[in-house]
Amino acid sequence: MKKILYLSFAVAPVLFATSCIEEIDPQSNTVSKDQVANAPGSTDKLTAAITSQMTGTPLYGTTPSDYAWDFGYTSTFIWRNVMGQDMVNVDDDTNWYTTWAFCGTGLGPGYAICQVPWTYYYGFIKNCNNVISTISPEHATGQDKINLGIAHTMRAMFYMDLARMYCPTTYGKDKQALTVPIVTETTTIEMASNNPQATNEKMFEFILEDLTKAESELADYKRADVYTPDLSVVYGLKARAYLTMEKWEEAEKYAKLAQNGYAPMTGAQYTDRETGFNTPNGAWMFGTTFKSNDPCITQNDGDTSWGSWMIMEITEQGEMGYAAHYGVPFHIDRHLYNTIPSSDIRKDCFVSFDVPDMSKVEAVEYCREHYSDYPETLVGINQASGYKYGCGGLSVKFRPAGGDAGHNDVSIGFCVAVPYMRVEEMMLIEAEAAGMQDEGRGISLLTSFAQLRDPNYVYGRHNESYQSDYATAFQNEVWWQRRVEFWGEDVSYWDIKRLQKGIIRSYEGTNHPNNTQWNTTVPPQWMTFCFVGTETSYNIAIVQNPTPERPNGNSPKYNF
Repeated sequence: MKKILYLSFAVAPVLFATSCIEEIDPQSNTVSKDQVANAPGSTDKLTAAITSQMTGTPLYGTTPSDYAWDFGYTSTFIWRNVMGQDMVNVDDDTNWYTTWAFCGTGLGPGYAICQVPWTYYYGFIKNCNNVISTISPEHATGQDKINLGIAHTMRAMFYMDLARMYCPTTYGKDKQALTVPIVTETTTIEMASNNPQATNEKMFEFILEDLTKAESELADYKRADVYTPDLSVVYGLKARAYLTMEKWEEAEKYAKLAQNGYAPMTGAQYTDRETGFNTPNGAWMFGTTFKSNDPCITQNDGDTSWGSWMIMEITEQGEMGYAAHYGVPFHIDRHLYNTIPSSDIRKDCFVSFDVPDMSKVEAVEYCREHYSDYPETLVGINQASGYKYGCGGLSVKFRPAGGDAGHNDVSIGFCVAVPYMRVEEMMLIEAEAAGMQDEGRGISLLTSFAQLRDPNYVYGRHNESYQSDYATAFQNEVWWQRRVEFWGEDVSYWDIKRLQKGIIRSYEGTNHPNNTQWNTTVPPQWMTFCFVGTETSYNIAIVQNPTPERPNGNSPKYNF
């Protein structure tokens, strides 16, 4: 008899994709296929868990205090962001994200850090497979059909992430480059032990097949909130896939379909001092939220959470948070900051590099006027560390939740929502895809978007190539908008790989730490993830990616 894995999310953090085909003992908080099929409402609960348990609970360690990055899917945004140049980890080799930021040895196949994405993503995929395996698609109606649609949507999203993380070459450059093994609800033990990586071409065919199924299954679904995917998210994921595949006509089509019913954030919404990027609005298509009873909020002082790493404005009374109180906030790359015109509202999401040169009184008043009702939480940050720019470049994009109470109590302030997908992304995909067919049409769409943020925007001033000629000058203009618009969200890493960009951390006035000021002319090796050693030992068909090697010293300064 073939054995296939059916397990609950409760044990997903400790299992590999290679172990996803054994029947599990139900007395160990897991369930078999028959139990899922026969328990009333169980499939609904498993489906809800696909999205709800992506956030707020440890997925790798046992408790939140084990690893301060172990708070779910939004932590993967930070892993990937710090690998490039736009989000600067100013700490030298001591905080929880330095392995990803500074090409640490832990990225190699023999280390736990290498294991983490494998555990996260194939745990997520198992949850999707569990749901899909319990429902007959030919006879699915009502809620069962919706459950299938959600599972197919999410499985496609997870595989799209994995494909782009583990493939050394983007689809547009090499369709035959290897991604990851595909594990579905029908994968057996025998199949998993000799399961080759899918090529880019095969993987994206699989992703689009799942999304096409979801398109039908979610056609009539009306969700209660943005925390589960609906048809617009399916369209958005198709737009992302076709963008990566460089199928411009299809990318434009689905990006336009995805926008229906949404409106981009106004400048006031973007920089709102109380609800900025912590509360869904009419631009958010898909997202997640941290809840007051999440283990990552109730334990370890809330330090293992998105808010701990990304939110600055916590008062001394609140006293917690890696960003706000432990001296390791992330900053915007100084060169990127300098390219943002003062007329662009998004510049007000970052503290000026001029502020550290002011007296404390002047700095507090300046920050009060431009950035925050709690300016004391910004002034003086990092001034006792090796970061010579003090509070310069700090982000206030992500605000604490709960008003004044949230600024003073992280158990309130860190209970924030985080966007996975916004309509602005679809607008920029539409612009890029249109422009790759008809540049004049793309420029018109891009200009219309950019003027929502900067009424003085003029096309043609933001087309730095970052030492790569893969993208056109027009694509570079779109790329700049995406870098600024989605800073701290989950976009920059994907674009560096998709557009074959180098990274530039070494330049005059850089704010990247010494000995991490590296420049490359292509996506750096450390941006291609290795397969954990236990997986390559079990699955004999896997071709391992090279172990990243940390560069020696700083690169020569680049002149922009």
